[in-house]
Amino acid sequence: MPEMFIFSALPSSWSFLPMVLFRILRVPSTPYTMVPASVYLGFSASIIWVGQGTYLTSTARSHARDYNLHEGTVIGKFNGEFWGLFASHQFVGNLITLALLSDGTEGSTSSTTLLYVVFLCSMTLGTILMCFLTKKTDEGESRQPDSSVSFYSNVVSLSKSVINPLFDVRMLLVIPLIAYSGLQQAFVWAEFTKDIVTPALGESGVGGAMAVYGAFDAICSLAAGRLTSGPKSITLIVSGGAFIQAIVFLWLLLAYRLTSGVLGIMYPLLMAAILGIGDGVFNTQLSALLGILFKHDMEGAFAQLKVWQSASIAVVFFLSSYISLKAMLVIMLAALCISYAGFLFLTLKVEKAFSSSSS
Repeated sequence: MPEMFIFSALPSSWSFLPMVLFRILRVPSTPYTMVPASVYLGFSASIIWVGQGTYLTSTARSHARDYNLHEGTVIGKFNGEFWGLFASHQFVGNLITLALLSDGTEGSTSSTTLLYVVFLCSMTLGTILMCFLTKKTDEGESRQPDSSVSFYSNVVSLSKSVINPLFDVRMLLVIPLIAYSGLQQAFVWAEFTKDIVTPALGESGVGGAMAVYGAFDAICSLAAGRLTSGPKSITLIVSGGAFIQAIVFLWLLLAYRLTSGVLGIMYPLLMAAILGIGDGVFNTQLSALLGILFKHDMEGAFAQLKVWQSASIAVVFFLSSYISLKAMLVIMLAALCISYAGFLFLTLKVEKAFSSSSS
């Protein structure tokens, strides 16, 4: 998890710079550049996501302390607002693409360049806004690096911070749910759009289906964040998200058939909406749960979040070319059952023991 070292060494406002440089350079699309570029962008994204989770949670905790608010509620609201805005990129991005390419010039140099400029401007604006953020400690003071600490001691400390969560039974029980959250995202991107949306709506309908997915993802993120107050509410919300996604997987596995007419259009859109609701639940609740349980090692906890999410996403993309849709659905259902069982054990049994021992 090298992102832990980079995030600790650099200001969080620098985390966008690697991706901005990549966009500006406009690496040509060849087999010899795409693999290194993918590695580069994945590494850059890891820095951003560890910084995002740590900064958002510490800011929420500081806000709760300053205004004497319930900490769990504030963490839930902050995560709901962030993930709601983040999920809206699925909706807004598809609308922008549709508007810029609606004249039938898909693939032309001028239309692609214009679309590229719009996305680059958005990324640049985000980077500029990041420069105005300051990170605070739990006491509300700006954290300054300790120059007296040697580089070797800092590396040893960060290494322990990365490894220590793996010896915590709470992290071991939540890792399966983290992995499942990545699986269900990759399933939508790789399998659902290819095997369900495209046959029913055509390639031109993929953007519309993903816009529906993003819209319901954003709405659910905002709602779930508002309803979050602690482990009990997180358990109830995650249970709802897991249940509705299980319904979609069972529907696809046992009952769904490609049909024509209005129902043939509505079924994929309905599935996209339900899957978006589930994704909003898992994004907000996992981030809130890690922020509440691992307040003394947030960098390590959010590093684990992205490691297992990213690994599971990669697994789906690697397997999608070799296994059928039904086999993938069976894997998704098995992963959902196993991860949910571990999550229930965590919230109903283990966390009670940790809470009673700390009180």
